Amino acid sequence: MDWWLVFAVFLYFACAALIIAEVFVPSGGLISIFALVCLIGGAVIFFRHSATAGWVGVVIAAVMIPTVLIFAYKIFPETRFGKSVTLTPPQREQGDAVPDTAELKELLGAVGVVLTPLRPVGICDFSGQRVECVAESGYVDKGNKVKVIDVESTQLTVREIEQS
Repeated sequence: MDWWLVFAVFLYFACAALIIAEVFVPSGGLISIFALVCLIGGAVIFFRHSATAGWVGVVIAAVMIPTVLIFAYKIFPETRFGKSVTLTPPQREQGDAVPDTAELKELLGAVGVVLTPLRPVGICDFSGQRVECVAESGYVDKGNKVKVIDVESTQLTVREIEQS
């Protein structure tokens, strides 16, 4: 067995390990340079052995690098070790970006006062609670009374009440 070929295979494995390390360790590209040196060194050793071994090494490298990157970005964070070294994103439900989404549903049918002109969007006051509202149609002047006719997610649609 030719020990140089074993060393070339070792360099390819070192290249793969360094590529994975580059994903998780901020090195400014220094680890990538070492990975490239290992890859080139392994390819040179393969080509010195024979042209066929060299081209097989190039094909292996062409398959190995994308596979290792896919593993590093997609599969590794799902492993038990990957979960222990990476942060998990917060679990969010629909509408939790606005903390009062449930309270907005309670305003259906409520009557309030327009604080800023609705052109068609503005601010209305419903018993001390300031809420952004959308006028059903057209322009509603400041100080007029409105009634909530629809609650869609976090958007209140209001209709002007006729002053009598």
